[in-house]
Amino acid sequence: MSDKHAIGDTKLTEDQSKADPENHVGPDRQAECQGQEGGQEAPQQPTRLYKRRWMIVLLFSSYSLCNSFQWIQYGIINNIFTKFYSVDTFAIDWMSMIYMLTYIPFIFPVAWLLEKKGLRVVALVATALNCTGTWIKVASVRPHLFAVTVLGQFCCSLAQVFILGMPSQIASVWFGTEEVSTACSIGVFGNQLGIAIGFLVPPVLVPNVDDMDELAHHISIMFYITAGVATLLFILVVFVFQERPKLPPTQAQATARSILPEQYSYTASIARLLRNRPFILLIITYGLNVGCFYAVGTLLNRMIIIHYPGEEVTAGRIGLTIVVAGMVGSLICGVWLDRTKTYKFFMTGYLPLGFEFAVELTYPESEGTSSGLLNCSAQVFGIIFTICQGKIIDRFGTLAGNIFLCVFLLIGTIMTGLIKSDLRRQKANLSAKTTEDPSDCHDWSPAAPSVIKETHF
Repeated sequence: MSDKHAIGDTKLTEDQSKADPENHVGPDRQAECQGQEGGQEAPQQPTRLYKRRWMIVLLFSSYSLCNSFQWIQYGIINNIFTKFYSVDTFAIDWMSMIYMLTYIPFIFPVAWLLEKKGLRVVALVATALNCTGTWIKVASVRPHLFAVTVLGQFCCSLAQVFILGMPSQIASVWFGTEEVSTACSIGVFGNQLGIAIGFLVPPVLVPNVDDMDELAHHISIMFYITAGVATLLFILVVFVFQERPKLPPTQAQATARSILPEQYSYTASIARLLRNRPFILLIITYGLNVGCFYAVGTLLNRMIIIHYPGEEVTAGRIGLTIVVAGMVGSLICGVWLDRTKTYKFFMTGYLPLGFEFAVELTYPESEGTSSGLLNCSAQVFGIIFTICQGKIIDRFGTLAGNIFLCVFLLIGTIMTGLIKSDLRRQKANLSAKTTEDPSDCHDWSPAAPSVIKETHF
């Protein structure tokens, strides 16, 4: 902590003492109380919750929504883009899979950047890339410019690398112990809502017409709307998004802040994570579960159109139903986790649950690194499942392809039950409470720091 913050903390303690003179404990009495603990307990920092935290997580959720919308906007009308650009269905499948492929090599440098430069820099880069990609796609609405639209989608997929690992980091940096899981679920909610809109809106905005000029007009409308929203969100991030609050929200976060940059080794952190057996199991189960979802989302148009030609809008509504059910599960699981801290559930709430469970299993390692490894696993399995299920559907039909995914979901469910629930972050937050003294030291005890809620921005 800087000298400025240290002075601020001292002033805060003095102000609290003046406001409550009956509970004021002087320096001598403070030393006496500390002595009762044998000098083992260092004074803990005051913690504070700021109203701005809700603005930060909602802004993140919004630009995550804009980015995830673009992941599925090609795939859900696969047959229409196939006709417009005169390419095969597998090429359009890659417009979704490029999100998965890009993530794998870039997640490690991006996670390092998140750890070294913080949330604001990563948020600015993410929204700038997303905005750039949307405007490139605006310029690609010509049948011979498929390569240009691929470039635009690549920029958006690169932005996703900066986005997916942030929910757990934002929740830990800004939110209190009793609301981190809810905050994380709100962050993931934006991503899921974007996918839901991506299923619903493109089939409505881009009807399957034969006239190429009319089709180009409809595609342009969709791309312009997306570019406008992405530009607005970039401007909001520039002026609104803040790195972190002045005071930490929890003792766990205060401990994490006390680690000096020169004491942190990114490669050593990854090595420790890869030796954590419960976390390795979580990486595999998360990858299996989310990878299946990615495959279904990418191939949904193909699965529906095979049996019901011309039903692009219906395919979008089916995708919407899938994602909305998951969104409800995510929010319910977020609230449930904050109340119970029981982390083993099934598919619908797995996205925020996986992030939060990873943080619990790996504390005090960086939240961005643990969530990055989870997402990397999901992208690898997503590519494998999408390609394999696509080939199975082409050769054996839709039923065989779905059975293929069900087998791996069953394997993931069994492996989830084998994960040991070592909730390290909760232990760190609860350790302060266990050292409280029932005497008058209780009012001052460094193990029970003041928590000031809902303060100024």
